[in-house]
Amino acid sequence: MVLGVVNVWAVRARWSFSRRLFHTTHTSREPMRLAYEQFLPESTDRLVAKRTQALVVCHGLFGSKQNWRSLAKSMAKGFGVPIYTLDMRNHGSSPHSDDMTYAQMADDVKSFLQEQQLSNVTLVGHSMGGKVVMALALDPSLPESTLSHLVSVDMSPAEGAISSEFMEYTRCMVKIEDMKVQSRSEADKELQKVESNLPVRQFLLTNLERDEESGTMRFRIPVKTLLHCLESIGLFPYSPPKDDSSAPERVWNGPTLFVKGEHSKYINRHNLPLCRAFFPSMKLVTLPTGHWCQSEKPKEFMQELQAFLEK
Repeated sequence: MVLGVVNVWAVRARWSFSRRLFHTTHTSREPMRLAYEQFLPESTDRLVAKRTQALVVCHGLFGSKQNWRSLAKSMAKGFGVPIYTLDMRNHGSSPHSDDMTYAQMADDVKSFLQEQQLSNVTLVGHSMGGKVVMALALDPSLPESTLSHLVSVDMSPAEGAISSEFMEYTRCMVKIEDMKVQSRSEADKELQKVESNLPVRQFLLTNLERDEESGTMRFRIPVKTLLHCLESIGLFPYSPPKDDSSAPERVWNGPTLFVKGEHSKYINRHNLPLCRAFFPSMKLVTLPTGHWCQSEKPKEFMQELQAFLEK
C-alpha cells in the first residue's frame, strides 16, 4: 500500500501538524494509514490529564478531523497534552476502501497509535467513532499499556439498523452526485428534501467539493461505497452477554466515560446495561444536547472531559 504525503504544515501559535493522504481505493485487509492533525500544547499550559500522554479523536459518519479542529486546539491548551484528530477510512483525506467494518477501522487506529509510538492514550470517539474506539479497547491483541481512558460520545456498543436519517442522507448524497450539480446551493436544495435543519445540512456539505475535470460538484467521500457499508456501521464486532448471568465476549476495565445527548436516543435505558457489561468502570454524563454533544455544548463537553481525566 503506497500512500503519498501531500503536505505537512505547522501553525506557530499552537504547533499543529497535518498529514493529508492521496485518495486511493483499496480492498486489502491490511490497516490503512489515516490522515491526521496534531495539536501540541505550549510549554506554559497546565498539565491536567496526568495519567494520559495524548488524546486521539475519531469522528462520526460523514465527519472529518476538520470538525474537531477548534475543540482540539482548546483541548491541547486546556489539558496540556497533544491532541490527534483522525480521518477515518472513506472520510476526509484518508484513503478509500470497499470494506468498512469496525474491526478494520479499529485496526486502522491501532496502526496509527503504533506508528506514532503512543501509549497511555485517551481515545475519544463520537457516534461511529465511538464504536471504533470501543472496538479497539476490546481488541485482545492491543497491548495493555496503550490506553489510559476511553470516551464514547453519544454511542453505545449495541447493534441495530442504522438510523433512517443517515440512510436518507446517504441516498440523497448519491443522488446529488448523479445529478452533477453545479453549485453548493443546488446540493443544499436537494438535501432540504430530507433534512430541514440547516446546521446538519452544512455539516454534510463540508464533504462537497468541485471536480476540477468536470467542473461539477462531488463529494470527497465515496458516497456510493458508504451506502453499501451502512449495514456494517450498525454492527459491533464483539458479542454481548447471552443473558443477565453471563459476560460479554470481551471486557475493558479501564476508566470509561459515556457522554449522552439528552435529546438523543443513541444511548438509552435499553442499551445502558450493555455499556456497563462491556465497560464495568463506566461513568455516564448527560449534556442538554442532541447527537452532536461536542459541537452543541463545547464548553460543557470539555468540562466533563477534564473532570474525567483529572481523576
